[in-house]
Amino acid sequence: MKKSVKKIIILGAAGRDFHDFNVCFRNNSDYKVIAFTAAQIPGIENRIYPPELSGHFYPKGIPIFSEKKLSELIKKHKIDEVVFSYSDVSHQNVMHKASQVLAAGANFSLLGPKTTMLKSKKPIIAVCAVRTGCGKSPTTRKIAEILKKAGKKVAIIRHPMPYGNLKKQITQRFENYDDLGKAKCTIEEREEYEPIINAGFVVWAGVDYEKILRQAEKETDIIIWDGGNNDLPFIKPNLFFTITDPRRVGHETLYHCGETNLRMADVVIISKEGDAAKKDIKQLCANIKNINPKAKILHSKSKISADKPELIKNKNVLVIEDGPTATHGEMPFGAGTVAAKKYRAKKVVEPKKWAKGTIKNAFKKYPHLKNVLPAIGYSQKQIKDLEQTINAIPCDTVISATPINLSRIIKINPHYQKIGVRASKPIVQISYEFQEIGSLTLTKILKNAHFI
Repeated sequence: MKKSVKKIIILGAAGRDFHDFNVCFRNNSDYKVIAFTAAQIPGIENRIYPPELSGHFYPKGIPIFSEKKLSELIKKHKIDEVVFSYSDVSHQNVMHKASQVLAAGANFSLLGPKTTMLKSKKPIIAVCAVRTGCGKSPTTRKIAEILKKAGKKVAIIRHPMPYGNLKKQITQRFENYDDLGKAKCTIEEREEYEPIINAGFVVWAGVDYEKILRQAEKETDIIIWDGGNNDLPFIKPNLFFTITDPRRVGHETLYHCGETNLRMADVVIISKEGDAAKKDIKQLCANIKNINPKAKILHSKSKISADKPELIKNKNVLVIEDGPTATHGEMPFGAGTVAAKKYRAKKVVEPKKWAKGTIKNAFKKYPHLKNVLPAIGYSQKQIKDLEQTINAIPCDTVISATPINLSRIIKINPHYQKIGVRASKPIVQISYEFQEIGSLTLTKILKNAHFI
């Protein structure tokens, strides 16, 4: 009797979707993956998941379509099951997708940690969050610095951002800025990789995380999983940190995969308490204890500083914030806005009316954005649109709160015309560091878990 093969579509956003395929379906003859669909990130559809990654069952690779074609694809190919494989999506939105899939005639599923987490020969620390923009990166760097001071060799494996040529992104190792340039990294990639490189650590990323993990294991004592959005770890951790944001209290139970991270955490970090209301911090503590009473709670804040604060005081400023945090992270402000207030800017310029091309589209898609410009650049065109937008906005100073030096990627016009007079338009770089509050510290946690 001929074996029945289930036909699958994987819903994704260029990250979790490819990992789920690699570990669950690539070499599984019980399933036939007909397509990936792409959403959330602009310009990642209309590609092929190449044969070099798809394996011997898929000699021509697997097509990637826009998620808008989902119902059509289900009916056309008589799909049996649709697997949901991306993150930082509200529970309500996940079920809207499920309803769409069920109405088209297919089953809807989510893959769990037991199925998708790789196992390592090395100790693993996972740094995840309940939402995009909670503060994973500063936390990862702080943990890495503590381990390094204790004499440990540390490698950081970052959640994937394979937005370009997938054949060239199978495994990636970044040790310096030249490595980023050779890989033609987007702004979003640089926002994650540059601070790690600046801190003196190697960051690994790519598409095939089995290969990435095995290569990283050869040169390290401890691996830190640096999560993306609010996705689950791809590697089974020995110590699981989940970061929460008191400025978005309540979100920790409203988003996939954030709530799962909260429930799985060994340690829950409340971040950015310096910018949050006491009542919100108190409520968040209560929510954490209700959801995960066994987890330890570590209190922290972000230490925000500017390299040239004197260029902010009494100036009209343009605030550029981290892209994912400000867009699908739904934060109307970030460290740049906090710095503008801290250093007494005269006025924060509203950037929307000067937005160009795809940046203008971003303001339409995310109407909560008012006084900030998101640093988005998932493609060369979008990077160019960002450059033109910044240069069109009349201001005295550009406050850049993205973790990277934007001037390495785009040419910010050093002058602009103001009432017929040439005037300086300098950039002030904002930095933010993890800072513990109270007696429970990362060092104590790492010692108790026998990492140092």
